[in-house]
Amino acid sequence: MFRLISCSIIFCLMTSSSFAYLGPGIGGGAIAATIGIIIAIFAGLFGLIWFPIKRILKKRKKSREQQQNKID
Repeated sequence: MFRLISCSIIFCLMTSSSFAYLGPGIGGGAIAATIGIIIAIFAGLFGLIWFPIKRILKKRKKSREQQQNKID
């Protein structure tokens, strides 16, 4: 295990230039992916919170309608 860690540290310290071209599409794609992940998290949280509240409101509305029908 020590050998693996020491080899990993040595390889990380021995860096060199890659001479690769990263165009403007990479930045736009990274930004779009980040925004997409954030929106997906918020949409999931909204769904987990909204649908139980919606069900409670429907039950409350039905009970009020039933009470109104009993009074009439």
